[in-house]
Amino acid sequence: MRKMPLEKRGITSSRLALGCMGFGGNWDRSPLSDDEVLKTEKAVDAALSTGITMFDHANIYTMGKAEEAFGRVLQGNPSLREQMVIQSKCGIRFADDIGPGRYDFSKEHILTSVDEILKRLSVDYLDILLLHRPDPLMEPEEVAEAFEQLKSSGKVRHFGVSNMNQAQIELLEAFMDETLIVNQLEMSLNKVDFTDEGVHVNQEAGLSVHFTSGLMEHCMRNDIQIQAWSPLAKGIFSGNSSIELTESEAQTKKLVAKMATEKETTLEAIVLGWLMRHPARIQPVLGTTNVQRIKDSADAIRISEIMTREEWYELYVSSRGVKLP
Repeated sequence: MRKMPLEKRGITSSRLALGCMGFGGNWDRSPLSDDEVLKTEKAVDAALSTGITMFDHANIYTMGKAEEAFGRVLQGNPSLREQMVIQSKCGIRFADDIGPGRYDFSKEHILTSVDEILKRLSVDYLDILLLHRPDPLMEPEEVAEAFEQLKSSGKVRHFGVSNMNQAQIELLEAFMDETLIVNQLEMSLNKVDFTDEGVHVNQEAGLSVHFTSGLMEHCMRNDIQIQAWSPLAKGIFSGNSSIELTESEAQTKKLVAKMATEKETTLEAIVLGWLMRHPARIQPVLGTTNVQRIKDSADAIRISEIMTREEWYELYVSSRGVKLP
């Protein structure tokens, strides 16, 4: 069985990661409550108990309170740090009295952001730092200088990006001594296309088409870990009844339920297992704080190993409402 790129580098063997965007409470400047810290602690415990040891943050999540809540958990049990791989992201800035909502990959902003992240998380270093979405004004030389300073100071061990294409990755790496090891993309059963045939259909439906331009192959060839954010598609195939489904999505929801019954597993495991079945060894980032949902996702590892080629394509074709070839 092919190893995950991160596993090849000896960083982690955690096939799933827990996304921490939901920690901390509301997206405002209100103080962090003890209840939110307890909620975070329960989610972290649930993740670790199911073998999830990788945790994904960003400095903007709940206006910094997500990292603060996580840091409070680590303060209460410092030994947990050595069981974890912690990554965070920076580069997005909300509208303020200086300017509108924007991206900022300046050296000053990256360095300041990391210092603030480490303080909130109550840790000495990040295992991985990601640039949060592309910045049109990115100066690759400046990013490289920031990364070099963070690496030499011991504050960050590895670096990656999110939502970037092949050209953007190659531009950054041309100025760096470091290799980018992660690319985090929006991916789910109804939000990714692997073939050219479905491009026009999926563009009309507003679906992502990341992998028709060679990005998947580039990441696989260079051992860049593809991480999938929003891998459960807001739960439309696994219990969320508040979203109006297209005809193809409704049919796919029935198919997911049928497969879950046949394989004696959860709906989440089928949806995640489909992504993880791909030979790129995609690592889903679970965006939930629900303890039961975290546990229900754990069987995705087994499902990814037993899902047949025919079952994979059955879900793929159903979710798009098109036939192949």
